[in-house]
Order: sequence, then C-alpha cells, then structure tokens
Amino acid sequence: MFKKILIANRGEIACRVIRACREMKIATVAVYSEADRDAMHVRMADEAFCIGPAPSNQSYLCADKLIEVATRTGSEAIHPGYGFFSENAGFARQVAAAGIVFIGPPPEAMEAMGGKMSARKIAIEAGVPVVPGTTEKLRSFDDAATTAAEIGYPVMLKASAGGGGKGMRLVLEASELKNALETAQSESLASFGDDAVYIEKAIVRPRHIEIQVFSDKHGNHVHLGERECSIQRRHQKVIEEAPSPINSAELREAMGACAVQVARAVKYVGAGTVEFLVSDLDRSFYFLEMNTRLQVEHPVTELVTGIDLVREQINVASGEELSFKQADIVMRGHAIECRIYAEDPEQNFMPSPGRITRLKVPHGPGTRDDSGVYEGAEVSIYYDPMISKFAVLGRDRREAIERMRRALSEYRIEGIATTLPFFREVMEDGVFIDGDLDTGFITGFRDRRKEHVPDMIERDLALVAAALSHSEQRTGIKEKAMGSERLGDWAATWRVSNR
Repeated sequence: MFKKILIANRGEIACRVIRACREMKIATVAVYSEADRDAMHVRMADEAFCIGPAPSNQSYLCADKLIEVATRTGSEAIHPGYGFFSENAGFARQVAAAGIVFIGPPPEAMEAMGGKMSARKIAIEAGVPVVPGTTEKLRSFDDAATTAAEIGYPVMLKASAGGGGKGMRLVLEASELKNALETAQSESLASFGDDAVYIEKAIVRPRHIEIQVFSDKHGNHVHLGERECSIQRRHQKVIEEAPSPINSAELREAMGACAVQVARAVKYVGAGTVEFLVSDLDRSFYFLEMNTRLQVEHPVTELVTGIDLVREQINVASGEELSFKQADIVMRGHAIECRIYAEDPEQNFMPSPGRITRLKVPHGPGTRDDSGVYEGAEVSIYYDPMISKFAVLGRDRREAIERMRRALSEYRIEGIATTLPFFREVMEDGVFIDGDLDTGFITGFRDRRKEHVPDMIERDLALVAAALSHSEQRTGIKEKAMGSERLGDWAATWRVSNR
C-alpha cells in the first residue's frame, strides 16, 4: 500500500480524497494556486505546495509542476480527482514515466472511451445498444443533412471530444441544422481544440441514467447499480439519486450487464461510469458515453451500497483485487444529492463568486456534506463554483425527499447567491415528488413556477388585507377607504419591486 499520495486537484474532491487517505494512514500532499492559498484542502493535507498563479493553465493544469512536487515529496501515487487531468491519457503516461502510479484507468482505456465516436464503435462491437447516428466525424453540411434526413428529426449534434454540454446542439428541424452545425463545430474547437462533431437521433423526453462500474488489475469487473441524473442545467447535473425512481431489478440488471461489457471491452481498471439515455416511453436504453474517472455524484452510490469508492480506487491502484463481488452489491435505501453552487438560479444559474460570510451546515440522521469551503472562504472566479455536494439517505425515496427538505431549510449560506432556494422549491414540486423526470425537467419546472406566481401574489395580498383590517379594528380607525388606499399603494409597490 502507498505511504504518500499527491492529490492533483482542489476543492471538495481534494478534501474527500484526503479524508480517505487519512483513514488508511496514508500521508497526503496538496497542491494549490495562489488564489487557493487559504483553501480547505491546503489546510487539511500533511504537506502543501504552491504551483503557480490562479489560472488553471498556469497551475493545476501544469503537468511538469505536479510531477516535480510528487517526486520531491516522495509521493508514490497521484490521485487526479475529477476534472483537470482526471481523463488525460497523456498525463497518465507522464506520471507512469516518472515512476509514479496514476490512480485511474490505463491511458489506453481513457483514449478508447475519451472520444465519443470511438466509444460508440466499442459499444456497438460489445453488443450494447446505442442511439442511431454516425460513428464518424461529419465531413460537411451535406453529410449532416443526409444523415439527419435518414434517422429523422429531432437530432442531436455532439462534439466528439470533451463534455459538459460544450459543442452540443439540439436540432428540431432541417432549417436549424446549418447554423447549429457551425456553432457546435466552433464551440468544440474553442473548448477542446478539435472541431469533430457527430450526429445522433434525439430521444424524446429521455432520462439520463448512469451505471457505476469498478474493475481491478486482475480482470474483475463489477457494477454498483444506477444513478438518476436527469435534472441538469446546461447539460450538467445538479440533482442526482440512487436508485432511479423508474429502475426495476430487471432494468438494472440489463443496464449493469451492458456497462460491464463496455468496461471489459477496454480492459478497464478503477472507477468508471457508463452513461445511458433511457426512453421514458418504453424504458429502452442506449449507450451515451463512458466517464473514465470518479464522478461528482459518487456519494449517492456510496450511501446506498456502503462502499467507499475512493478507498477502493486506492486499493485497486496499489494492485489489490476488488474487495467485493457482484453478488455482494445490494442497494439499500434511497439517496439524493444536491450540488450546491455559488450560482444565482434567478439569473439562469450565473456564477456568483465572492466571500462566504455565514455558513451553517445541517446535520441529523442520514445527512452528508462533501464540502471544500468554510465560513469566511472565498469562492473564486477562476474555478468551478461548487460549494458542496449535500446528500441524504432515507429508507425509501419519500423519506429521502422529506429528509432533504428538512435539511435544506436549515442550510444557510450568506454573502453570495447560491442554488439553495432552487433546491428547496424542487423538493416541493409535485412532478419531482412523483419521480416524473427527464433532461428537460428544469424548463418544465420554471414554467410551472411561473404559473404558480400569480396565485402566490393573490395569497399574499389577501393576507396583507386581512392584517390591515385587523389592525384597523384594534386601533379604532373607522375610515375604511384609508385602509384600502394604503393596501392599493402597497400592492402597487410590491408588484414593481418583485417583477
């Protein structure tokens, strides 16, 4: 087993890895940019080294600096977390060349699954269902138009490289295709240095469901059930659950078997996630892509399976066999996670950096807060604005929702705008409570919310009118017109200030 590990990341995931290492009595080395000098992961690690200015490409994305610190400190392994270098095959090779273990899959597996088109080919060869579409780069607009006509609209254009919704465009009809293709190619080139775009059939009202897989160096491949990840903004998840509200044991077994087939096809090692689109109409499912790293939403899987995925990553990287077999995996209870971001939901989830002036984290049975901040910490403009991943576990989905609702009512973050108000409203939303989810949930939620606002205004006006009437009776004011005038002035002011 390793004696010292360098964490090539920051924020809550760096803190998460440090905690796992501490339990395993492994010393930790943190790296940080000048902007993160006072960050929590820096305070938690046994050693910490500044590796450059705030911009990621001058610090966290400088491979030579990371490897130099690892070598100087005698670190035997590097854990990349997620993001940054976690899916970079070139970095994994550099780490290995320096005589250090990369805690992640082999670079060949990352390369095979890193390109969405190559991943589709592998899935097809493995007998896994994929969404109808191309397995090659679109050569021209005519090529795109011909393919779209063959598979039928609506279609989805997707960048072959990268993720996070970059280079992705939904095309509802032929007249939109040319502009969408040019935009997707331009965005893909700017984000990933590659303008390769492919096309596939858009699934109507799809659910985004993913399967957690784990493999070791001895040829063992296991899945740990599914996560429901349909609630997304800008193609990035904000609420996750395990298990999915729709998954039966039969569907879980079928999707899990396909996920394991994909992992086996690329001789995978470590933690990975195979993502699927599931039709809400007939429960048919299609391979989407594979994330060759630990996922942000891994806590919900840990809660329902009782398996520490980070600890297992470290064990597998050191050469040990998986500590569990497929028959050992049982999902108990229901877990929900809310990604709490420094974003303003009322401004289309725009980032809201700044200093956290007050922080009160809820506690109680079945609660878990994976955080990388503290009261007084600064949420930087340079990095992802995630504050924490707050998760709960209940005996069933109903109890999990009730527990999350209670906990969110106690959660306090002041000084910056956050997504807490959004999550509080979602937990009261009837559609969410019924588990009627798809990737367009947030759009539908906003429409329902707009319809509800007039009812709320009328209710509040009625309450104010009743309060004024009661006040008049108690103070002996007889001029009812005066009260009506005050109410009218207040209502007008209220409407203006709350538009």
